[in-house]
Amino acid sequence: MKKRIIPIFVPHQGCPHDCVFCNQKKITGVSTTVTSEDVRTIVEEYLPTIDKDASVEIAFFGGSFTAIDIDIQKSLLSVAKEYVDKGLIQDIRMSTRPDCIDEEILTMLKEYKVSVIELGVQSLDKNVLIDSIRGHEAEIVEKSAKLIKKYDIKLGLQMMVGLPSDSEEKCIKTARQFIDINPDCVRIYPTLVVQDTGLEILLNKNLYKPFTLEESIQIVKKLLALFYVNNTNVIRVGLQATDEIQLGKGIVAGPYHPAFRELVEAEMIKDYLNNIIRENKVTSNIVVKTNKKNISKVIGNKKSNSVYMKNELGVSLKTQEADIDIDKLEIILDEKLVLKTNMSNIYKNLYNIYNL
Repeated sequence: MKKRIIPIFVPHQGCPHDCVFCNQKKITGVSTTVTSEDVRTIVEEYLPTIDKDASVEIAFFGGSFTAIDIDIQKSLLSVAKEYVDKGLIQDIRMSTRPDCIDEEILTMLKEYKVSVIELGVQSLDKNVLIDSIRGHEAEIVEKSAKLIKKYDIKLGLQMMVGLPSDSEEKCIKTARQFIDINPDCVRIYPTLVVQDTGLEILLNKNLYKPFTLEESIQIVKKLLALFYVNNTNVIRVGLQATDEIQLGKGIVAGPYHPAFRELVEAEMIKDYLNNIIRENKVTSNIVVKTNKKNISKVIGNKKSNSVYMKNELGVSLKTQEADIDIDKLEIILDEKLVLKTNMSNIYKNLYNIYNL
């Protein structure tokens, strides 16, 4: 069943801290408070545009929903619940901080039929949390996650790559801890320097250096392989582009790209093909037959994978659009050896190639 989301942004409402990376008004592209009337208006605008056979979800993004005044929470949720009761909406999702969850809050959320809670964890490294001014310790994440599961609410975890004092090793360790928590879904965001944040101040004082785009890709590809092999569903990689989320506008520095996930997945396919070419001692060419939706990932951004194969390995990389499942690839090496594989096998191979 298709999944369709009706986003409701509550910028910085309720959040008890100003984390060093955060300016929710810039990130969400919304700078005003949201009322119950706004929720109803947004839902009514979206519903006629959604296919009748789709599963529809109202998602409260931004800020820390469960830290908002309780009466405001109930006011916003009461509208969402109306649509669930009518069968027009199937799920209610929200984002919040790990230290803004307790039994009383969860009891209320369950009454209003909230079905998914995403925790903005960002990192589980002690020093990264301190340097990012998160205002909580790592231990609260596991405690809140267990409570959410106890109330039979689906759990999402969000992590950021490249926060102050972060490293590839710390990112991978956080990902492994996420896997141990066993969430229903994960989001991965490369850290961007947003205007009017503590990170911008640190950047201007040369006290913070963001990861480059290439560094972020090299780390996140390993996180994706790690999560995939452990059956952890990664539902988003990279911030969604808005009028504010663009370099030169709301973003002043950092590894921003509007198609960040595709860059990462193209790099992963390059790594896999590189390994296949070397293992099979390919000398001339490699042809990849794939669903048309995968063509750009195989070739790479601006044909980067094709250029790499030619310049570094002396092998010509070509693609052929084929009427096959998006999960499958057929690879022809030197016009004779044919390999049939799928994305599951590719991720498992990458898990070993990356020594995870």
